[in-house]
Amino acid sequence: MIPIAKPMLGKEEIDAVTEVLSSGMIAQGPKVEEFELAFSEYTGCEYAAAVSSGTAALHIALLAHGIGKGDEVITSPFSFIATANSILYTGAKPVFADIESDTYNIDPERIQEKITPKTRAIMPVHLYGHSADMKAIMEIADDNNLIVIEDACQSHGAECLGKKVGSFGTGAFSFYPTKNMTTSEGGMLTTDDKEIAEKAKMIRAHGSKVRYMHEILGFNLRMTDIAAVIGLVQLGKLDRFTAARQKNAEILSAGLKGIAGIVSPVTKTNCTHVFHQYTVRAEKRDQLAAFLKEKEIGTGVYYPIPIHKQPIYRELEYRDFLPVSEKAAEEVLSLPIHPTLSSDDLQEIVKATREFYLRD
Repeated sequence: MIPIAKPMLGKEEIDAVTEVLSSGMIAQGPKVEEFELAFSEYTGCEYAAAVSSGTAALHIALLAHGIGKGDEVITSPFSFIATANSILYTGAKPVFADIESDTYNIDPERIQEKITPKTRAIMPVHLYGHSADMKAIMEIADDNNLIVIEDACQSHGAECLGKKVGSFGTGAFSFYPTKNMTTSEGGMLTTDDKEIAEKAKMIRAHGSKVRYMHEILGFNLRMTDIAAVIGLVQLGKLDRFTAARQKNAEILSAGLKGIAGIVSPVTKTNCTHVFHQYTVRAEKRDQLAAFLKEKEIGTGVYYPIPIHKQPIYRELEYRDFLPVSEKAAEEVLSLPIHPTLSSDDLQEIVKATREFYLRD
């Protein structure tokens, strides 16, 4: 079976974890601080705060900026549900703006239409490894005095206009096992604002700077040194992983070119795509996925139901009509792209996809 995703963990990660376990410092400690410094340098940010998940990074970023009840945050409906749920956690309201049809990222023109006197922030999602249009989004934010919180959970190392995602506003990253790099579970908040960084670190640790002195309401959303040391090793491999994903994407796009019924992913000018997912638009999507499964090729649909149509949001009386997102949900299919794929694997994916569309 060619899996849709596969974590790449080796002897270096095992040795690093063994060293931490032997040290006795297995909760948040010096390795977390070291990982924060390395990740902030990688993204070009002044500060970073390591946390327990990407969802926690989003939640904490919102809280650190003081977003709460009565506020509105404009975001994408075409993402994993944690994007919008992190807004609900604060008591604020997610407001959904439709997406671009080619990148699947939030459409800046649709953002402008959703701004009200209650709008406090924009939360773009850098979906599948491709940056949102940060030039346009930052201009909208500046013109309207809005906070920008970037959901970069799928886009470690992706760039827009020569800057890495997560460095335009306050960034949030995930290190879930299937991401481009992992800590097994974990997340990271990035920022150039010292006050936001300090507040984020308080929120993740029961609202405390000094042990047993609790100044604000906080949570237990810390990262362990075990996770951090895995992250340090993975960060050192990330550029190599990214290059492999990009090369695999070139091979797939070349092989799928010209197939009626398939639209391969795009990379916009002045952007770097890191291909967390290689997502095509596919006619007869579900039939293609079933056919590839028969050929022992894994696929994924990210995401079959836009957030505004999820049951929980229906219960909250969301009735938006967002046609681009809704059409994408019916057509997108992600094919394997991870660095462990062999040349034979890639050719098998292309061959099987061609076979499906040519068999009629």
